[in-house]
Amino acid sequence: MSATATRLRRVAAVATAVAVTACGGAVLLPPSVSSNDRGVGPVVESMRRTISDPNAIVPSRSVQESTLIGASSTSPLDILVVGGGATGCGVALDAATRGLRVGLVEREDFSSGTSSRSTKLIHGGVRYLEKAVFNVDYGQLKLVFHALEERKQVIENAPHLCHALPCMTPCFNWFEVVYYWMGLKMYDLVAGRHILHLSRYYSVQESIELFPTLARKGKDKSLRGTVVYNDGQMNDSRLNVGLACSAALAGAAVLNHAEVVSFLKDEGSERIIGAKIRDNLSGQEFETYAEVVVNAAGPFCDSVRKMANKDAQPMICPSSGVHVVLPDYYSPEGMGLIVPKTKDGRVVFMLPWLGRTVAGTTDSNTSITALPEPHEDEIQFILDAICDYLNVKVRRTDVLSAWSGIRPLAMDPTAKNTESISRDHVVCEDFPGLVTITGGKWTTYRSMAEDAVNAAIKSGKLSPRNECITGNLRLVGGDGWESSSFTVLAQQYIRMKKTHGGKVVPGVMDTASAKHLSHAYGTLAERVATIAQVGLLCSHKS
Repeated sequence: MSATATRLRRVAAVATAVAVTACGGAVLLPPSVSSNDRGVGPVVESMRRTISDPNAIVPSRSVQESTLIGASSTSPLDILVVGGGATGCGVALDAATRGLRVGLVEREDFSSGTSSRSTKLIHGGVRYLEKAVFNVDYGQLKLVFHALEERKQVIENAPHLCHALPCMTPCFNWFEVVYYWMGLKMYDLVAGRHILHLSRYYSVQESIELFPTLARKGKDKSLRGTVVYNDGQMNDSRLNVGLACSAALAGAAVLNHAEVVSFLKDEGSERIIGAKIRDNLSGQEFETYAEVVVNAAGPFCDSVRKMANKDAQPMICPSSGVHVVLPDYYSPEGMGLIVPKTKDGRVVFMLPWLGRTVAGTTDSNTSITALPEPHEDEIQFILDAICDYLNVKVRRTDVLSAWSGIRPLAMDPTAKNTESISRDHVVCEDFPGLVTITGGKWTTYRSMAEDAVNAAIKSGKLSPRNECITGNLRLVGGDGWESSSFTVLAQQYIRMKKTHGGKVVPGVMDTASAKHLSHAYGTLAERVATIAQVGLLCSHKS
């Protein structure tokens, strides 16, 4: 059965399920067929042992650079990836675990761009589901199906960096209670076996207990309760670095602060066969060769395409996504808030994040710059959106920091019309030897990478050792990690602390520090704690 036929069958099942649920019944969805279900056990186990080896060390920068320099015209890489964000590092990991020779270069640092400036959510897209239903849009519904499958997979592949987060939707009349309850139940049903937790309705009193800063009145209306559903939350920049490290352990040569300055082309066919790279730390330039180049430069993918063909038609429609950081008292730990209606039609989230509160995001046209900055009107838009839902005075002076990320919304340059900008990803090869992957979102990085590698294999007539296995592969630090792993750090390691007299002395590792290390590094946290402990003790003795 084809993927399209399977999804169509699920659409029909969801429609039936929603109708049954609305009438008080219950229904179970049939399991979906996913690329993650393919039987590649022995290969996965072998690669898992490689990545999770406690003694494994990511090769040094000089070793990575030497590998790229050593890729010659007679012995080229299979794939050279341009861009070290979520998608680029995902491509490198996917290709390396298929047994291909892989290199990756990133102009700045891993996750220094859009991939570290997200809402920190791994989600299927609640508002896309709403559009799919009201516009009878199968494309939007397919996008939600796919994202919800990937949401669960991302959490399972990096359990130390990702977790389920309940999000509260306030309802100020009974119509909203019914509307959001049915909509979020449908969200649960679409997720099927990939569901995190069931959504449910909470009374006003229960809601206030769960979210003490929630307003009982808003816009001259009284709160009638809330509907709470679950999406995933991640540490986006650490997850990106985890992808890069996992790719390196799997055999890819990944190099940050290395910029493509031009492409190398075959004199006869004009096919791209490599690139000239500048090491931005040393200033030195070198050439590296590859059968295929994958352009995963996010908002800058058009700039890369124009290196190959100066007349390339743009395929990026950049959108500005701004977020602000507020004090922790704006939201309780372990519960987010969703503002379902804003003046531009988007939803705004307010989420607990590393002891603070993150609120966002905006969606406005922008120009592509290396260091986008949030505008004051965008910051104020977010504050205005949340103020009617809180009993706390929302002050501009409470904004601790703000950031702006450029969302690379994609248009397929080969499409006959571009009236509808896709929220899904686009893979194309509009110049021989250069495969471009762009669009999509953080949640679907893994499947985006799979599609890009498949296209690269076809373009370069490559011979991978096996099919894609990243659907069942935990990232570095994730294999063997448990939520209770921090207790080992708290019990067995020390932390240097200052006494009231100002003297620095060894002390117990407090729970907050132990949890932070455990979630940031997973099973590698003990290695980090050991390094820190030895260094602190040596400096204390001296």
